[in-house]
Amino acid sequence: MAIVGLKLVKLALVDPKTQQIIKGVEGLSTDGVIEIDSKMLGTRTANISSLEGQATKVPGNNEVQDVMIGPGSPTVAFEFNNLDFDIKQKILGFKSDKKGGYVYQGEKPHVAVLIESQTLDRKNSVYFGFANGIFQESTQNVATDTDTAQTRQNDHLTYNALSATEFGGEPIKKYFTGSSTFDKANMYKEVFGGYTLATSTAV
Repeated sequence: MAIVGLKLVKLALVDPKTQQIIKGVEGLSTDGVIEIDSKMLGTRTANISSLEGQATKVPGNNEVQDVMIGPGSPTVAFEFNNLDFDIKQKILGFKSDKKGGYVYQGEKPHVAVLIESQTLDRKNSVYFGFANGIFQESTQNVATDTDTAQTRQNDHLTYNALSATEFGGEPIKKYFTGSSTFDKANMYKEVFGGYTLATSTAV
């Protein structure tokens, strides 16, 4: 099934051991979940790769008898248009010194991610859920403006998905609102480690 567009991305910090959502001051918001909304100019791309591992052919009797598929190790290449500075430092593991400085704390925080796209007719959503993983920012380009143009550098982060308890040890789970059994509250509970979705929360 074809999908179109990138409607929304949501993030939350989770406990590395329990994979339960972290709320409040230690989390990304009061209830733990942050939406990369229009205040942050949204998300430009979220390219998911390595959903499946390498295929290895098994030969026998001068023919290919079987194919073994290695486990997937998904990564997501994100381009955020204007991530909130504090949020970005938190998901990368940089801690504030309370004086305007941020330093890497030596251990990557674990982050849950929910990516929403849509069907071609825009009537249903397709979600890609990652209940456990870490963010990396391997490069930061800085370039001069010119007399005729600004040189903009968006936030390019790579998300490395890890095994998720709620997904039976798998790193990713997909959800489809067009399914007759789709349960939005359950999706949020699984992806965001026990999160309780308010009944008034929009999709």
